[in-house]
Amino acid sequence: MPTPHEPRLTRALREMLHTQRVASLGTLNAAGGPFVSMVPFAIDPVAPCLVIHISLLSPHTSHLFANPALSMMVMQPEVAGEPVHALPRVSMDGIATRLALDSPGWLAARSAYLTRFPEAEPMTQLDDFNFVAVRLTAARQVAGFGAARQLAEDDLAALLRPV
Repeated sequence: MPTPHEPRLTRALREMLHTQRVASLGTLNAAGGPFVSMVPFAIDPVAPCLVIHISLLSPHTSHLFANPALSMMVMQPEVAGEPVHALPRVSMDGIATRLALDSPGWLAARSAYLTRFPEAEPMTQLDDFNFVAVRLTAARQVAGFGAARQLAEDDLAALLRPV
């Protein structure tokens, strides 16, 4: 059965989120100041949400538990000799939810995360690591010069679900 038509920008964003595995994570510290870190992420298509696995030892974890609002950026890698200003990227706003150990959400998040990062299985056994679901609420996609758009929460949820 043929796949329904998917607009070019949507297809490009879907491909980027499924091929790039690392995001910049922006949180707010206790004083309200910005803090940016790096997190690997997976996609839970059923929820639909992004999944991160974070340690209690990381500053961004305490930031998220105090204030669950966040921003994440995923981008294509730089290509030598190519202009960097047109790099495809997406900046996403979201809300983080800490998932209760062994809950259905935690089990789904763990499965999605280990599908993408099977080498991380031993880390899922550590008490100081937590699965966090990130519900995306808005995004700004830049697909190149003159190719940018805003995406709403419903658009993002649909994008995370399988085609």
